[in-house]
Amino acid sequence: MLKARLMTGVPLAVIFISIVLFVSPLVLSALFAVFVLLGAWEWSRLSGLTSALSRAVYLCVIAGSLLVATSYGDLLGAVKQYEVRAILGASCFAWAIGLLWVKGYPSSAILWRSSFARLIMGYWVLVPAWIAAIFLLSVPLGPYILIAMVATVVVADVGAYFFGRALGRHKLAPNVSPSKTWEGFWGGFVASGLLAALIWWVLPVELSHLSLQVILGLILSTALASVLGDLMVSMVKRESGHKDSGVLLPGHGGVLDRLDSICGAAPVFALGYMLVHW
Repeated sequence: MLKARLMTGVPLAVIFISIVLFVSPLVLSALFAVFVLLGAWEWSRLSGLTSALSRAVYLCVIAGSLLVATSYGDLLGAVKQYEVRAILGASCFAWAIGLLWVKGYPSSAILWRSSFARLIMGYWVLVPAWIAAIFLLSVPLGPYILIAMVATVVVADVGAYFFGRALGRHKLAPNVSPSKTWEGFWGGFVASGLLAALIWWVLPVELSHLSLQVILGLILSTALASVLGDLMVSMVKRESGHKDSGVLLPGHGGVLDRLDSICGAAPVFALGYMLVHW
C-alpha cells in the first residue's frame, strides 16, 4: 500500500507544483474545475444516484455554479472580494456543523442520510473549495501560497500516517474511520507545526511582516480542517457502503479520496489568509 501511494503521490506532487508555478491562473481554474467535476461524479454515486442521467444533471449543477462564481465574483482579479469572504465564512460554518455530524455518527446520519441531503453536502464540500483555491491564485505570490496550503494538507497526512503506524493505539473516530488514531492525529499536528516554522523561516520579504504565531495559527487550523475533510468523506463513504470513492488513482482510490482533505482545508486557509492580510 505504501509503495503504491508513493508511486502515485510523488509524481502527482511534482506535476501539481509544476503546473501551479508555470500555468496561467485562467487555465489552472479550468483544470481545477475538471477535478472538482470528477469529484462530483464520484460523490453522486456516494449519494445514491445510480443512473448516468441523474449523475450528469448533478455535474451540470456543479459546473454551472463554478461558472456563475467565476463571472459574478471575478475571482481571478479580486483580492478583497466581500462575496468570496461571505462564501468562505459560510463554508467554514458548514464544516463546523459537519464536525458535529462526524462526532455523532452513526446517530447523526438521520439528518443527512437521504440522497438529496448528501447531494447538498457534496455541493458545500466541493464548490467553496474551488472558490478558495482560485481566490488564492489571485493574490500576490498566489501560486506559492496555494502550494503552501496543499503542502500543509500533505504534511499533516504524512505525519499522521507514520505516527499512526508507529504509535497508534487510541481510535480517533472509530465509527467513521477505524484506522485513524489520536496518536496519528497529533503526529500530523506536530508535523504541520514544523512546516509552519519552515514557512516562517523562508518567507519572502513581501510577507516578512507575518509573525511565527500568525503562521502557526493559520497552518495548524488548516491541518485540523484537512482532518475533518477526510473524516467527512469517510463518513459518507461508510454510510453508502463504499470503501473508496473511485479507482482512478492506484493506491489512493478515486479523485475524491485525494480531494477530501483539501476540500476541508482550502476554505479555512483562504479565509484565514483574508483575516491576516497575508
